[in-house]
Amino acid sequence: MTTTTETTDISLREDTAALVARLRATFATGRTRPLAWREEQLRRLRALFTENREAIADALHSDLRKPRREAYAAEVDLPVHEIDHTLAHLAQWLTPTSLDQESLAGLPQGSTAGTQYEPLGTVLVIAPWNYPVQLSLVPVAGALAAGNAILLKPSELAPATSELMARLVPRYLDPEAVAVVEGGIPETTALLAQRFDHIFYTGNGTVGRIVMRAAAEHLTPVTLELGGKSPVFVDQDTDVSVVAARLADAKFRNAGQTCVAPDYVLTDPATARALEVALAEAVEGLFGPDPQSSEAYGRMVNQRHFDRVSALLDSGTRVFGGRTDRDDLYIAPTVLAGVTGDDPVMREEIFGPVLPLVEVADLDEAIAFINDRDKPLALYGFTENETTRRRLAAETSSGGLGFGLPMAHLRVSDLPFGGVGESGMGSYHGPHSLAAFSHRRARLDVPLG
Repeated sequence: MTTTTETTDISLREDTAALVARLRATFATGRTRPLAWREEQLRRLRALFTENREAIADALHSDLRKPRREAYAAEVDLPVHEIDHTLAHLAQWLTPTSLDQESLAGLPQGSTAGTQYEPLGTVLVIAPWNYPVQLSLVPVAGALAAGNAILLKPSELAPATSELMARLVPRYLDPEAVAVVEGGIPETTALLAQRFDHIFYTGNGTVGRIVMRAAAEHLTPVTLELGGKSPVFVDQDTDVSVVAARLADAKFRNAGQTCVAPDYVLTDPATARALEVALAEAVEGLFGPDPQSSEAYGRMVNQRHFDRVSALLDSGTRVFGGRTDRDDLYIAPTVLAGVTGDDPVMREEIFGPVLPLVEVADLDEAIAFINDRDKPLALYGFTENETTRRRLAAETSSGGLGFGLPMAHLRVSDLPFGGVGESGMGSYHGPHSLAAFSHRRARLDVPLG
């Protein structure tokens, strides 16, 4: 006897399979390949952002209490910049390359060779909840630029934004080539059972492993944009007030729910004491004496994540912050001192507004501390010492490396953004998005005569 749940699951799988088949059929017609189609879709995607700026901010406020300034900057302006950069350079990026004759030594005279990008086919983009517009549609922009058909799965943990994406995407983008599927685990499971030509997932390592296992069934390539504990090394030669201001802005933006946010600070004891005072002043400068009443400060996405982060507040000693309000999903910007590598707050990515200060004797100990853990998505340094910079670059590994301004590397479209090891695989942004969603095909022409 078939249960109602089994019938629903079968129906969901059938509907999903039919949708993917329709997208594959569209791609097979060649509809998405011409440069003109790609550029037109990018222009329409740009219009989605510019014509719905307030609706996007409203949805983000509903899901995350995201301040409008943060919403505009990260979820509208940054994607528009990315699209503009791609439109300005796409034709150039797509130009086939040619090898010189020296590379063809030994082949018949008149032989030519080179490479050209070709689209992969039908791709699946699974987006997260923390930046649910940017991290949905910037990968979609890359997949469009590469000439693919696309199925977007927004996060069910940001329901207002998911509904907005499901409503706007078919209005602006080619509905024969781009589709949106809303829902939770059952819908995602049904999608992962299908054969795609590429899967792009942003989220955590636990689900990343599920995505990889599903992709392996079809030998589907994946891009995994994961997280990790991104460390900050603060040298004793720095201006602590400048460091604190930049750290606080990066760490407590989006209530700390940013994959490349500074996760913890490594510094010597004297600099740690100075940072305690400077960070308190920087946080008050950003959010006033009561961040809970500030329009500039967000909230945790739900009670599960509120409870998870709240449980980390007993590590070390609270320098300031630590106040919580579960009904309001509020956790105050918090700095913890005297934290060790064995404390609970150091055992997982925090993904919340809690910044531990870990004291180390010197750069050697800091590098050893970093290398004793999983490779992070980003590593940040505040130092004026060129030798220190060189050593951090040469003796550690991370998805990205930034000095002087945390998270700023995301704004540079020509830099690849992605992780390494536990923090992910593959990269995107600018020309790297085109590469992620394309196959670089080799071509050799040998004359018959």
